[in-house]
Amino acid sequence: MKNVENRNKKFLGSFINVSSLGAIGIFLVLITLLAIFIPGHNFIRPDNIKNLLSYGAEFAIIVLGAGLLMIAGEFDLSVGSVLAFCSFIFVKLFSLGINPFLVAIITIICGAVIGMINGLITTKGKILSLVATLGTMMFWRGITVVVSGGEMMPSDTSEFKFFTSIFNGKIKNFFPSQALWLILFAIILGFILHRHKFGNWIFSAGDNERAARSMAINTDRVKIICFIIVGLLVAFVAIIQTVRLAAFSSRSGTGLELEVVAAAVVGGTSLRGGKGNMLGIFIGAFIIVIIKNAFVLARLPYELTYIAFALMIMFSVLLDLLIENSRKKFV
Repeated sequence: MKNVENRNKKFLGSFINVSSLGAIGIFLVLITLLAIFIPGHNFIRPDNIKNLLSYGAEFAIIVLGAGLLMIAGEFDLSVGSVLAFCSFIFVKLFSLGINPFLVAIITIICGAVIGMINGLITTKGKILSLVATLGTMMFWRGITVVVSGGEMMPSDTSEFKFFTSIFNGKIKNFFPSQALWLILFAIILGFILHRHKFGNWIFSAGDNERAARSMAINTDRVKIICFIIVGLLVAFVAIIQTVRLAAFSSRSGTGLELEVVAAAVVGGTSLRGGKGNMLGIFIGAFIIVIIKNAFVLARLPYELTYIAFALMIMFSVLLDLLIENSRKKFV
């Protein structure tokens, strides 16, 4: 397959390739401009950087899984609804007096099962993932609103200090634990994607599924596992978010699915599958987070972020095509 990474590349080298160059360029230009032009240089203040690392890490963890799935040629539009549902599961079980670590394990299993369901519907039901997960998006959001009554629910885990510090702590009162989790997940998924044979299967399934099957690759199993990874990561972020906010809202995660897709595309992941890079996905997530943060600091209407995301996606796709065409000329 033309998009399958060479197994013999060095580990760090496999993280940085053509598909991530555009994202790296956009990221560097963006932070430079914001550092200079945001009033009062608020963008580079420690408190703002701390917020970007914590809130941005939560979003980026989900993007890592969604990007992996997109490389396999599938989409998951249910991530926002699953986030809300898993948050409800955590809060409800915790309110019953169950140990928070056990509650966290059950919540993660719940997310993984939902991911598996999405995968089975898509692969075994032969339904386009966009359609399948659009349906599950509405289903899980509806279930969450019905069982919660659409009300806020408090969930204070502060008495369990060790548990709270794992999901919402800070190292030396600055570096958030969310960022550590993000780095850990990025390294693990990056190794799987670029240095393990399963990563080759992911690229193959997304690049040319028929050819992959002729090579004895079980593409259905590969895609189901990718769906499970997405569900697992969404559930993990649901725990982090609930611990940080000490509350549940049935509206949490609303609109998240489109932002996740935008981040993966900005990071160089192809909408057609078979192409992507974990570093690019990582950076693409923070580009979206930084844009949202910049609009808040500049006190601009939030609605304008949708225009910014649209322009960023179109620019990223065009830049990716330009880089790819330039590369082909020299091959």
